[in-house]
Amino acid sequence: MITIVGAGLGGLTLARVLRRNGIEATVYDLDSSPTARDQGGMLDMHEESGQEALRAAGLFEEFREIILPGGEATRIYDRHATLHWRNDNEVGRPEVNRKDLRDLFLKDTPVRWGAKVTGAHPRGDGTHEVTLADGTSFTTPLLIGADGAWSRIRPLVSEATPVRADICFAEVNLFDADNGHPAAADLVGPGMMFALGEGKGFLAHREPHGRLHIYVALRTRQTELSQEFLLSQFADWDPQFHALITDADTGLVSRSIHTLPVGHRWERTPGVTLLGDAAHLMSPFAGEGANLAMLDGAELALAIAANPQDPEKALLKYEQTMFARSKAAAAMSAASLELCFQADAPHGVVAQMAGHAAA
Repeated sequence: MITIVGAGLGGLTLARVLRRNGIEATVYDLDSSPTARDQGGMLDMHEESGQEALRAAGLFEEFREIILPGGEATRIYDRHATLHWRNDNEVGRPEVNRKDLRDLFLKDTPVRWGAKVTGAHPRGDGTHEVTLADGTSFTTPLLIGADGAWSRIRPLVSEATPVRADICFAEVNLFDADNGHPAAADLVGPGMMFALGEGKGFLAHREPHGRLHIYVALRTRQTELSQEFLLSQFADWDPQFHALITDADTGLVSRSIHTLPVGHRWERTPGVTLLGDAAHLMSPFAGEGANLAMLDGAELALAIAANPQDPEKALLKYEQTMFARSKAAAAMSAASLELCFQADAPHGVVAQMAGHAAA
């Protein structure tokens, strides 16, 4: 029996690809249902990772049907609302709503909802005993931690814990923007918008049905950001950006950013491994988190399918590849965070975009 803890995109990809290869797994998730909480905003699916995972899962054509037309467009402004970069071309990384993508996997992937894992411990024979919040427990020969930043499975292999970055997001939404917030809709455009300055900025996505999903980013040690505080921090920014805060149709939700050390790894531990944020939590500034989690799940499933009688060989092969890949991505993510909010922002990001476009 294979046990997967966490029904995020990584865990669901793992379960789906395993099933396509004739191997059953049980997925446990702490949420009471798939709609118990908001799944977040848009994701850009990278050709070499997320899209490869979708192909392995047999869902690529269905994925193509739910992408947001024009969602790959990018605009970059400075604090005066001066446009420094605009690209409306497709770049091979189509945008998709996270919930819609997750629903593709959930159509035929059973999940035990409301099954919160509170802990796990080794039994000394390569198996692990897993305890649930309702007091029940079970033993599994192969345990996969796909349970995110605050993984209950990670302590089995690593003492590392997430560290808070010195940047915080405040999240808001504007609904039916084309009709209700036309100025904001025009500012953001059909895809993604960055407005960047030293230590602060706005990151926005257009979502299906005209919704604008806005993140207000600020270098601060505070964990709760109020509207009044944010407006004071952006007082010298163009009023168009103030309106993204004051005209929001939802209240502010503060989001702290946490990361694991770049290059996080562990010694091979019999009967258990990690994927996604449980293995390599990083900031969102390289857009790699969901893509890597899905690729982790696909590659782990294929390794297990190729070595059905020797799961330890499969886990070793998977981890060696995953460690190298996630180290490079985490380093890129950390560098991108610094680039976005350095003293000359947004010029460093614009130069990077221009370099990619010319390549």
